[in-house]
Amino acid sequence: MRRPQREQPGPGQESVWDYPRPPRLETTTARLEVVLGGVTVASTTRGWRVLETSHPPTYYLPRAAFVDGALRPTEGSSACEWKGWAAYFDLVGGADGAVVAERAAWTYPDPTPAFRDLADAVAVMPSAVDACFVDGERVVPQPGSFYGGWITSAVVGPFKGEPGTWGW
Repeated sequence: MRRPQREQPGPGQESVWDYPRPPRLETTTARLEVVLGGVTVASTTRGWRVLETSHPPTYYLPRAAFVDGALRPTEGSSACEWKGWAAYFDLVGGADGAVVAERAAWTYPDPTPAFRDLADAVAVMPSAVDACFVDGERVVPQPGSFYGGWITSAVVGPFKGEPGTWGW
């Protein structure tokens, strides 16, 4: 496996290769928005981002940031060695609630102590919805179907998730 070459960040940018492992949780006051079915289903300026080496930030919004009916609990769970056990939601959007993005969001109901602030927070897979925004900038989904990072012009990679990056 070839070691990735870190991109040099420009002014106002961060390199995901400067993020820590284990990951770090930090608060953000950036405007975070999620659009599904042409409707904004979540919006807040009170969120969190998880920063982990080689990953673009994963953003978490308070559950209260989602419009009523947008989060529908669904089957299944998964484990993160850092955050604990995740539970999933289908996201429901559209003017009449007819658009459903299956398992597009997740939460950690009982996170590990380092991530306890995420107990009532929800992350969204940007590739599963119409769009996600950070301070009005439309994000690019992290490559691959496993990770939920939000790529903006403020971060440079290379990013885990591309073919051949599983072992990074």
